Amino acid sequence: MLPTIEWRGEYIRMIDQRKIPAKLEWYICRGYKDVIKAIRVMVIRGAPAIGVAAAMGLALGAKVIRTNSYASFERQFRKMAEEMTRARPTAVNLKWAVDRMGLLVQRMAGVPVDQIKKALLWESEKILAEDIDINRRIGQHGLKLVPKESTILTHCNAGSLATGGYGTALGVIRAAHEAGKKVEVIADETRPWLQGLRLTAFELMQDNIPVTVIADSAAGYLMRQRRIDLVITGADRIAVNGDVANKIGTYQVAVLAKENGIPFYVAAPLSTIDLKIRSGEMIPVEEREGREIYCFGKRQVGPVGVNAFNPAFDITPGKYVKAIITEQGLIRPPYLREIREIFHRK
Repeated sequence: MLPTIEWRGEYIRMIDQRKIPAKLEWYICRGYKDVIKAIRVMVIRGAPAIGVAAAMGLALGAKVIRTNSYASFERQFRKMAEEMTRARPTAVNLKWAVDRMGLLVQRMAGVPVDQIKKALLWESEKILAEDIDINRRIGQHGLKLVPKESTILTHCNAGSLATGGYGTALGVIRAAHEAGKKVEVIADETRPWLQGLRLTAFELMQDNIPVTVIADSAAGYLMRQRRIDLVITGADRIAVNGDVANKIGTYQVAVLAKENGIPFYVAAPLSTIDLKIRSGEMIPVEEREGREIYCFGKRQVGPVGVNAFNPAFDITPGKYVKAIITEQGLIRPPYLREIREIFHRK
């Protein structure tokens, strides 16, 4: 399994996910602005992966701050952190990672700047290692929800490419496969970036897990035919009432699953739950360029001058989610109470 992102001496490299499956190409980041650009233009995507990238990007940026004054260092670092936070608005893991790095800097007030820089580097490596471990634990907790023989529908890509490694939704599928369960996957193509077709199918084929790609609009047809046993997706942000922000098209899949009596699960680390967000209505939804809709790659396929509306995410109300699979176990309704309890135990 290739690493999504990693340190290579004085720079960071990440798989350019825009190029998969045609080729595997590394995108090199030599400064924190390179990381911000990589996040914005979808070189790297997926909430956990974006969080890891943000932490690494800030550690990279801190390296080139030229001062021995803590006050000056902290001021410049805070400016970098603010820029990083604005890279993409919906995925809460990005802000979570930025806040964690910022808190480390605050706690080291008065410590020599060179030591702070080293600590930031170590912290970014720790965040990456923790993410991989968390994903494997999510997989083990989700394993019990997967029948011995089952067909699983997933939307977008919540695999190793969307995380530090192993994956959330695909982590559950991988764990089931490794446990000897006979699983097959139906992957929505996931317009307009085709993450399901390009990335999810690519990952599963690498692992020899049977996968079939369908058009987004075919999900209801297969559910009606009883050809899908359960749905597992990832998440970019979860409100304390269980409302889930995920790739556009997730909401309609959840509604269809409910209508057809199919369990709909969300696999995500606890860092994806935003305790400051009471409901999905408060989650900011990123809107991207219309050309992603009316162009296919670099080729325009829609009429010149056509209007396009391109929200990158939608909100699935918690009432459609049977359980949230986390590294600490399953969270079931009522979500408001259960989420508060699990964080209280932390």
